[in-house]
Amino acid sequence: MRAGKSFLILVPYLWLLALFLVPFGIVFKISLSDTALAIPPYMPTLDLSAGWAGVREFLSELDFENYVFLTEDDLYFKAYMSSLGIAIVSTLLTLMVGYPIAYGMANASERFRPMLMMLVILPFWTSFLIRVYAWMGILSNEGFLNQFLLWTGIISDPLVIMNTNTAVYIGIVYTYLPFMVLPIYATLEKLDGSLLEAAEDLGCGRIEAFWRVTVPLSRPGALAGSFLVFIPALGEFVIPSLLGGSSTLMIGKVLWEEFFSNRDWPVASAVAVVLLMILIVPIILFQRNQQAAQEADK
Repeated sequence: MRAGKSFLILVPYLWLLALFLVPFGIVFKISLSDTALAIPPYMPTLDLSAGWAGVREFLSELDFENYVFLTEDDLYFKAYMSSLGIAIVSTLLTLMVGYPIAYGMANASERFRPMLMMLVILPFWTSFLIRVYAWMGILSNEGFLNQFLLWTGIISDPLVIMNTNTAVYIGIVYTYLPFMVLPIYATLEKLDGSLLEAAEDLGCGRIEAFWRVTVPLSRPGALAGSFLVFIPALGEFVIPSLLGGSSTLMIGKVLWEEFFSNRDWPVASAVAVVLLMILIVPIILFQRNQQAAQEADK
C-alpha cells in the first residue's frame, strides 16, 4: 500500500520534472550563454567527455549579461508593461462579457443548458489560427463590419480597427471567452436559490440580492476565469501579430523576433525566463484560490 501511494505521489513530480523543470533548466542555461554564429547559436556548450574539468570550465563561462542587457534597453521594459496592460484590460473586458453569459446559462432551463454549453465550447472545434484570420476579414477596412456599418448609414467612412490595440482586445476576448464563462457558470450552477429567496424576504430587491448574494458567492469562479484568461493573454503572440500589427508591442512578439529574426537565443531565453517569473505570481494566486474554493466546498 505504501509503495502504491508513493508511486502515485511520484508520478506528478516526475511529470513536472520532465515537462517543466528540465525545459526550464535548458532555457535558463541558454539565457546565461553568449550569442555565437554556430549550431547551436550560443556558447558555451557542455562537453561531458572532458569530465569535471569540462564542467567547471563550462560553468565559469556562464554569466548574467543578458539580464543586464534587458535592463539597459527600454524596449523590453515597454514590452512587459504593454503586455501587462493589454492582459489586464482584456481580462476585465472578458469578465464583463463572460459573466452575463454564464449568469444567463445558470438561470436557463435545465433542458437548454447542454445546448448553451455546446455553443460556448463550439469555437474550440475550429482551428485557433483560422478563427483569428476570420477576425482579420471582419475588422479590416473593407471587412464585413465596416461594410455593414456603411450599408446601415451609421458611419460615413470606414473605421480603422485593424492594426490597433482595439483589434487585439477583440481577438483576446473572443478567443478566451470560454475560459471565463465555464468557471463562472460552474460556480453559479451550484448556487443555492434559497439564499436569494431569503435575501428578498429580508427586504432586498432582486438587484440588491444579486450584488449582496450572487456576486460574492460567484467570486471564486470569476477569479479562476480571470487567471485562466490573464496568464495566456500576457504571453500571447498570434493575436497581436495578426490583428495588432507593428503598432502593438507585446512581449510574445519580442520573444519571437529575438528567436527567429535576430537568432539571439540567449537574449530570447532571458526574456522568456523573466516572463515566466512574472507569470509565477498569478499562477500561485490561482492555486491558492483553487485550494480555498476546495476547502470551502468541504
